Amino acid sequence: MATFTQSRSFAASSSTNQSNGNPTRQAPGTKPALVDLPALQNASRVLLEQLAKDAQIISDLGETLTASGSQASASYSVFPDDIRVPFQKRKFVGIPDGLFQYYDSANVTSHMGLMAEIGRVWISIDHKLFLWDYNDGQEISSFMDQPDVITHVALVKPKQGLFIDDITSLLVICTPVSVLLIGVAIASQPGLDNRPRKELKLYATDLTISTDIEMTSVIGTPDGRIFMCGQQDGNLYEMHYQANESWFGKRVQLVNHSVGGVQSLLPRFASSTADERIVAAVSDTKRNCFYTLTSRNTISMYTPGGDKAIQHIQTLSSIYKSAQEKAPGSPALTPQNFQIINIHVVDPSESRLGVQLIAITANGVRLYFAPSMGYGYSFGTTSGSSGLRPLQLIHIRLPPLTLIHPDEQEKPYRPSVSSYGGPQSQTQPTSRPYIVSTLDNSCYADGLTVAAQAGDTDGMDYILCLAPDLTRVGNLGQLNLPQRPQQPQFDPILGQYTNAPTSNRPPLTEYATLLSIPGRTWAMAAITKTAAGTSAGTPAPSGINELASQFGEYPSQFMLLTNVGLTFLIKRRAVDYLKAVLEELQSEGNVQPIIEFRDSFGRDQTCSMLLGLASGNTFLAPSDALTSGTISTVSPEIAAVAKQAFYDFGERPIWTERVMYGTAENKGSAIFSGRREGFALYFARLVRPFWKSKFTTSGPNGTQVLNASETTLLNVQKNLYALKEFLTRNPHLFHSSPSEPTSSRTLVTEQEAWKAEQSSVSELQNLLTRTIEALSFVLLLSDYRLGELISKCDAETQKLISAQTFEDLITSQHGMTISRALVNVVIDQQIGQQISVGKLFKSGFRVDTISEVLQHRCGSFCSTDDVMLYKAKENIRKAAETRSPTEKQKYLAEALRLFTKGARIIEFEKLREVIGDFQQLNYAKGAINLPLTCAQVQDPDNAGLECWHAGLISNDPRHELAEQRLHCYALVLDSLSVFEEKCGKAQTAAPATGVPAFDDPETVRSHAYELAFASEDEMFHSTLYDWLIGRGLADDLLEMRPAFLEAHLRREPATVQKFQLLWQFYVKNGQPLRAAEVLGTLAESTQFDLHLDVRLEYLTLAVANAKSHPISAGGRHETAIAFLTDLEEKLDVAQVQLEIYNTLLPHVNDDPTVGERINSLSKQLFTMTDLYQKFAVPFDLPAIKLLCLHVSEHRDESVVRPIWNQIFDEIMQETDDPKDRADLIMGRVVPLGQRFYPSESAFPLRFITTLLVRFMLANKNILPAGWAARILVQCGVRFAEIWDLFHEMYESQVPPFNDQANVQAVSSEIAILITDWLAEATRPQANVLRAEFPVGCIDSAIDQYLSELEPGRVETKTLYENAKRQLRKYW
Repeated sequence: MATFTQSRSFAASSSTNQSNGNPTRQAPGTKPALVDLPALQNASRVLLEQLAKDAQIISDLGETLTASGSQASASYSVFPDDIRVPFQKRKFVGIPDGLFQYYDSANVTSHMGLMAEIGRVWISIDHKLFLWDYNDGQEISSFMDQPDVITHVALVKPKQGLFIDDITSLLVICTPVSVLLIGVAIASQPGLDNRPRKELKLYATDLTISTDIEMTSVIGTPDGRIFMCGQQDGNLYEMHYQANESWFGKRVQLVNHSVGGVQSLLPRFASSTADERIVAAVSDTKRNCFYTLTSRNTISMYTPGGDKAIQHIQTLSSIYKSAQEKAPGSPALTPQNFQIINIHVVDPSESRLGVQLIAITANGVRLYFAPSMGYGYSFGTTSGSSGLRPLQLIHIRLPPLTLIHPDEQEKPYRPSVSSYGGPQSQTQPTSRPYIVSTLDNSCYADGLTVAAQAGDTDGMDYILCLAPDLTRVGNLGQLNLPQRPQQPQFDPILGQYTNAPTSNRPPLTEYATLLSIPGRTWAMAAITKTAAGTSAGTPAPSGINELASQFGEYPSQFMLLTNVGLTFLIKRRAVDYLKAVLEELQSEGNVQPIIEFRDSFGRDQTCSMLLGLASGNTFLAPSDALTSGTISTVSPEIAAVAKQAFYDFGERPIWTERVMYGTAENKGSAIFSGRREGFALYFARLVRPFWKSKFTTSGPNGTQVLNASETTLLNVQKNLYALKEFLTRNPHLFHSSPSEPTSSRTLVTEQEAWKAEQSSVSELQNLLTRTIEALSFVLLLSDYRLGELISKCDAETQKLISAQTFEDLITSQHGMTISRALVNVVIDQQIGQQISVGKLFKSGFRVDTISEVLQHRCGSFCSTDDVMLYKAKENIRKAAETRSPTEKQKYLAEALRLFTKGARIIEFEKLREVIGDFQQLNYAKGAINLPLTCAQVQDPDNAGLECWHAGLISNDPRHELAEQRLHCYALVLDSLSVFEEKCGKAQTAAPATGVPAFDDPETVRSHAYELAFASEDEMFHSTLYDWLIGRGLADDLLEMRPAFLEAHLRREPATVQKFQLLWQFYVKNGQPLRAAEVLGTLAESTQFDLHLDVRLEYLTLAVANAKSHPISAGGRHETAIAFLTDLEEKLDVAQVQLEIYNTLLPHVNDDPTVGERINSLSKQLFTMTDLYQKFAVPFDLPAIKLLCLHVSEHRDESVVRPIWNQIFDEIMQETDDPKDRADLIMGRVVPLGQRFYPSESAFPLRFITTLLVRFMLANKNILPAGWAARILVQCGVRFAEIWDLFHEMYESQVPPFNDQANVQAVSSEIAILITDWLAEATRPQANVLRAEFPVGCIDSAIDQYLSELEPGRVETKTLYENAKRQLRKYW
């Protein structure tokens, strides 16, 4: 970006709103959004991606040294201006005036040194020792209890168990004639302005030993052993001390390790020279070893062995020669100027390659030592193998050659603003380069080196400051890295400095600068700081990657002690450089430095830092006990510039598409803007210390304790909160800036990119809010003793908690589960305390308070609903305790109101508990309505209800919701049972006196039923009706006829009982036709095992109900008639079936298949066709066949005639005697005639008459006259009809009536028929009406019969004549 503008309208908007007073919290009572776990998990993945990148962008110390493949390097960034200077003097504290009174004569002996661990400077003046608390400024402790001149003082760890617990350190005081140990106890005390200060107490120990050699360079090991060097003989000594004297050793003794064992191991030439003396010892506590340096540049490594013994690992002797081999021809390496002034231990975390030791020479050459990769590869002598590998020189770092003199450095130079982007119009002012040559003191920490030498002027020291230049050694995604001032590079092959780099891979490049300080340097030390740390399971960034840590820990600081005071040097981090750049931009409008910064550190890193500056951070300002833990902010003006730069540098997201070969679709992904990347990176770095750490760890007594420091969590929370506030105040930061799309395709892809960006940012913001709440939640739990809370959870939850990381707590379902469990424990604990404390806390003080705190600080972990539930629980407790009925009802009503509001999240077990409370307190409204509300609220889309409507199919995905509803209904039914039971007990007991109206069991029970029936939940009603019917209360239900009863009785699965109740329901409801429909369905149903008799009964009832349907009802008259007709027909068929069944029943055991078929008649209704074809025909039942034809009114001569033929044929086969046959015919035809006449379908009169007459003719001599006619009369056939048929036969002349004998036989039949007819017609109460008698026809017919009668038929003639007389008489 070539231009940087502040012209946007929102540039300064809300910048004045930068206050960091009381942050505004979410107002209590607002409903928090549901936690979107997938979105939180997406955002967490983004954070982890950023942390993984952080671990890769900058190599560690060892990798940067070997990056160029070279064994020597000399690449430095030396800048003339002090915006980029790596260190600056933070403050100077002068030696207290009070000390100067002790310099009472000119010839005092004075020494001094630093004890950073306890925040003291030691100063000795002759035999007096002073300990100056430099943090406090003027506070001085003194020790004067020994007479000898003090030459050296050191602080070491004590041996375990030898001193009282308060003593945490020992002072080792050296004089020319003795060594003395003093116990040191430190206690933190609130000092001025409430700043914590370290209070010092000294304890005499009686541990002292005389010596004839003055000791110096004292070091201690972690287990309390003390080593030192002899000033005069240069030997290595150990001061050994123990609790008591013993046979084998004194209480205190001095062991000379250089005489004896070790001496014999040293090369002869090395140990024989008189001036080969040990001048310094350095302890390496983490590797459990120590090193010594001699006056002749020899370095030895030892490890403490057994009691009073040490093990010599290695001596490196020809170091100068090895250095020359790595950098041949370097002017910095000559025998004259090669003098090692100090050795420094490198922390194991700084280098994966294992760089272990750095040696610094007087002219600034640094020698790096690491364990050798193989044997025989190292130099010097070695022995022993306590897991420590021998060291070898792996790299030479030559000093900078173009250092700017401190006097020049004071005058910062910058090219003119206008020249940015074009050729440099000015040349850099020439300055005298400065080369260091007489360094005599040095310090190293975290990749930073500080060394001192005397300055040009008296009373000044020059301090060489070196720090990695991350813009050169890091892979920060820089697109156009600015050129830096040209530095000569040393080429070890050519043995000279060249101006061209020798490799594409960047060698270690460091910022180098010289600062001047007042006085002569005596000692220097790094101030210990709390590192940000990286949680287990997260890749750790390199130790020199301050970009990753600058917003999570204070900047590195060094203290330099001189004879006039203490100078504090502070490392300027990238963010400090950026701040200076922004200040210049704001005050001078100079754009170039910020462009250079962006190009140097890359877009994303720059955006991340701008965001940190704009929002404020607890680590922006240097560490200070007073401001520690408070948010530092830049001025509103600078914040506005930072915000604008963040927006402009952030650029736009880009959408990239890749064609999926073989398919028509394209898949795309977004390359996010610098704003989103900066946000994610800053956020990730803030949470790195704990994100992947386990939430708890095992503490003492087997309890779980918080696995993170509260201070860390508090600081991170403050920084996250500041970030959230900033983003809330500036919602525009992630919105697109207007631009003209070149085409509609571009517009679409641009929109896709912005959509992806905003979605990702939104997820990150959700995670940000949730994380802030999570930290509040965790800190709150910690206040309530987390270990105790966890121990009150069930075993499964405890196990779950121990397995969760902070990330899981914040983003997973398990996290939701355990947070809910812990909140419940906290609340239960408060309620428990409240009950035990009794009336001390009225009105739910504790629970209300804790609920409000939880909701206020961590709404998503304790929602409004949760809080309501706790308050509701509290109201139940109050209701149980109060004596006042009115109060009780008030508390219960409030509890119900709150539970109802929180119904969505009540767990079933909790609900069951609450309903139990309501039952106990006789609160019908709560016991009935709450479960009903829960059932509906927990199934908001009615999916469970729909599943129930669909028949509760087990593999239906909605089945679980339906089950949930049923569980809730079960609680209602349980409440009804409980109230019933209470009512029953109350009635059997003596009548209670003085029971409040609303506690009366009968009232409660009635109210409960009222509420249950008042529900509008159909699924519940159905469950309730089943329950009531199961209790034998069906009749009561029918009397009540509640709203959903009809629907319930009609619902699947159908049962006989439901159908029976349903038709009765319709009868009671005045709907007989519907009752008939139900009865008809029931009679015909195949799903129920009903006997034929029962089905017949249902059909009979159906017919009766259908007949009682009023004509006007619902205008269904025609339909009703049709339905009735249908029912009647079915009833007729059923009756036929019953007859068939009864006919066949005697044969049920004849044969299994036959029996099965007969039994099937009793189990279902058949159609007439089935009855005829499956039973009447196969079983050959003529009477039944006729019955079927009769009922179905099926007229078919071809079917009915064979049946009647069969009836007559069977009789013929049964006997040969005509009289018997005649009797059998009469016995069979008469009942059938009586049953079926006048049905032509079953009783074809003409055909049957013909059969009878033919039989009579065949046996006319045996049968009495009138036999055939009288059979027909008995069948119920009308006389007139019989006469018509006989008369027709008489006259027909068709065989057999062409034979005169047969005609005469028929005439005799007619005579009998007319006689009987007249007798019937003239009888009182006759069936035949006299008026209907066809007198004329019969009279003329008799005349005809008489005229044609054979003379021999006297009887017949007499009958005819009598008949005529009767006719005359009556008509």
